Amino acid sequence: MTNSNNDGNQPLLAHIIELRDRLLRAIYSIGIIFCGLFYFANDIYEIVSKPIRDQLPEGSTMIATDITATFFAPFKLTLMVSFFLAMPVLLHQTWKFISPGLYASEKRLAIPMLISSVLLFYAGIAFAHFIIFPVIMEFFTHIGPESVAITPDITQYLSISLKLFFAFGLAFEIPIAVMLVIWSGAASAASLSEKRPYIVIGCFVFAMLLTPPDPFSQSMLAIPMWMLFEVGLLFGRLVDKSKKEKSDKEIESSK
Repeated sequence: MTNSNNDGNQPLLAHIIELRDRLLRAIYSIGIIFCGLFYFANDIYEIVSKPIRDQLPEGSTMIATDITATFFAPFKLTLMVSFFLAMPVLLHQTWKFISPGLYASEKRLAIPMLISSVLLFYAGIAFAHFIIFPVIMEFFTHIGPESVAITPDITQYLSISLKLFFAFGLAFEIPIAVMLVIWSGAASAASLSEKRPYIVIGCFVFAMLLTPPDPFSQSMLAIPMWMLFEVGLLFGRLVDKSKKEKSDKEIESSK
């Protein structure tokens, strides 16, 4: 009895040990990148805060209302940048953990999707920093009364920036998510197309939760999410077509 119990528990224990090892490698990768970037923490903050500093009136600067903010704001930002840069390693460790349980056909599809998901995540962050941030910051710094001095706090700006980075990074994963839903058979391209009005509403709800509380910022996130859903739906139709052709061939070969 003891031997049979041990044999049954061994696979579970092996999976737990492997999961621990994968998590540790992911954490180590973030730590190594962080150690290499920490010396440049202030420079990194200067780069990220450029969109708002460019919109400040001449002579105005950002401020720190907390004496520790001048250290912790660049520290937190550098830690998050390390996490973003370690994303390929994190996804690779995830892939190494789940790949033994996949079929060969699933592996052939999963690898391009993993690579695409990394590139799309970075594209979302770049889109937020180079396109969305300048527009939003120009809007907010010029809409107020001229008698009000604009002196943004570095901690509050960091909070908004990270929230938008995550929001746009995740939003750009929508095409991958749509393709996975269709590929797994959970839904078809036709059924998702019929649910388009609900998905559009969902995009605006998601944007409302992850952006500053104004319709302008929400629309800047919700509309690209909708467009990305349409892109995913377009590729999803190709997946549906491929699955249908494969199914037809199997039926013909079985006759």
